[in-house]
Amino acid sequence: MITLRGVAKSFGQHTLFQDASLQINEGDRFVLVGPNGSGKSTLFKLLLGQVEPDAGTLIIRRGAAVGYLPQENAPVSQATVLQAALLEHDDPDGRLTAKAKSVLMGLGFSVRDFDRRLDSLSGGWAMRAAMARLLVKEPDLLLLDEPTNHLDLDALFWLQKYLLGYSGAVFLISHDRAFINAVSRAVVSLQDRGLKVYHGDYEFFLRERAAEAQRLLSAWKQQQDEIARMQDFIDRNRARASTANRAQSMIKRLDKLERIQPPREDKTIRIRFPQPARTGVRVLALRGVGKSYGETRVYQGLDFELERGWKVAFVGHNGAGKSTLLKILAGEVPIDFGDIFVGDDVRVGYFSQHRQGRFGAGRTVLEEAQSVPRSNGDLYTRTVLGTFLFPGDAVHKRVEVLSGGEKSRLALVKLLLDPPNVLLLDEPTTHLDMPSVEALVGALREFEGTICCISHDLYFLNALADHVVHIEAGRVTWYPGNYEYFKRRQAQWREENPRAVEVSQAEPRPARPKAPDAKALAKRKARLEAEVLKLHEELEALAAQLSDPALYSDYAKVQAVGSQMERVQAALQDKQAELDAGSG
Repeated sequence: MITLRGVAKSFGQHTLFQDASLQINEGDRFVLVGPNGSGKSTLFKLLLGQVEPDAGTLIIRRGAAVGYLPQENAPVSQATVLQAALLEHDDPDGRLTAKAKSVLMGLGFSVRDFDRRLDSLSGGWAMRAAMARLLVKEPDLLLLDEPTNHLDLDALFWLQKYLLGYSGAVFLISHDRAFINAVSRAVVSLQDRGLKVYHGDYEFFLRERAAEAQRLLSAWKQQQDEIARMQDFIDRNRARASTANRAQSMIKRLDKLERIQPPREDKTIRIRFPQPARTGVRVLALRGVGKSYGETRVYQGLDFELERGWKVAFVGHNGAGKSTLLKILAGEVPIDFGDIFVGDDVRVGYFSQHRQGRFGAGRTVLEEAQSVPRSNGDLYTRTVLGTFLFPGDAVHKRVEVLSGGEKSRLALVKLLLDPPNVLLLDEPTTHLDMPSVEALVGALREFEGTICCISHDLYFLNALADHVVHIEAGRVTWYPGNYEYFKRRQAQWREENPRAVEVSQAEPRPARPKAPDAKALAKRKARLEAEVLKLHEELEALAAQLSDPALYSDYAKVQAVGSQMERVQAALQDKQAELDAGSG
């Protein structure tokens, strides 16, 4: 479908590609990897026709459509979310409309969001809408630059499943190792100014690269020993008449020898953040806490306790209340009622990818990083900034010209240069590359304080968390272990309790007693929660049907499934409202 052959591309004195070649066929699933600044974005621009190669050829099959999702800055307009998803189609029929709704719901939008205007959305949700438009269009080649950055786990799992069944080719840039391993079939590595394909997942790529480096190092050492022997012979014999000719011959051989270059050492960045003051055993606690946003009740009588040294991951469906709980613990949002207990000597630091922090006017990146109360030294500060993608002269950029992603990274750097003893992190890996994620994981593992985090990066969650808190319908359930342990326990529970989520078909009583007893209230609440859960599962099943290309051979069935999806969504909203009202 697309062929790059002998492509070269330079910017000034900086050469990105020289004699680079790549073949992309229908159905390929590639992930592009390489150091920061190695040319990943330039390669995408070449494939999009936005940049011309200096030499070589780029051949794109006639009629092949290429779709591109940038890392951020999705276009916004007064169009609605549904209109934006169908923007590539002049006269969408019922099948396309149903498909657009399915994709939007898979990415986390609800039916009531379909009529919201794009210019009313946050940047992250605008990116989801842009992704929906691309997926509904179904180009022959999808170019996705960090597509999981603005997704939660539910939307990430949906996208992962969708891409596995996608009929076209997929070429992505991503720092999410678990996502890469699930979606891609080959790794395209930018190395030595060329492109090399490794057919396997990211772990296979790492093993092969290590083995290649070891083989190259052995060959280089053997050649160095041979060069040393040849040079020794020359030094001993060039001055003797009887052996001078042989020495001259050896000199010529040595001059013509094609020298093996030793493998470049992949810089493994390891940083250790300053250790904070020690707290008491109980760090933070909530007792009987309630929190609502307007008519939507998120928590009612919530009890929660956090102990020193725990590294906790919050997981749950979109809208379950993960970020709200993190903000309550951080003191970022007020509670409606209940009590918050803060332990002795506790100092809380909160990071959100949507809160870029307060930066001093006119400061450079380096000056802003050095403005924290703790003195870290110029070299260490520059090292941390480099780890979080502010290398070299980038530290002299003014903070006011930074992109949203750069401001988020700088806010994270400031938090980690002078860390409190309780870190509350909301999506800390967004806008980081894989070496930076590795460095962050390593430093947080050694961090002696307490951590609560929300992340869609499964590698990050599994590498860091020693506790998982599952949040659902205003309730929290603790699991001692990482995310994989949580998933195993969830699967085990579903296997052992197959009837636990069955919904009673009995109609509710037409009238409710004025003052029901506690037992009746608890029974009614349990029934409503089961009904809500059942409707969630039914909605997911319908969305899965609409994601199946085979369904679209039957137009009437597509219409029926789309209509049923809307009815289930409406019923779900009604039941959730009834549950919220009953909980009050």
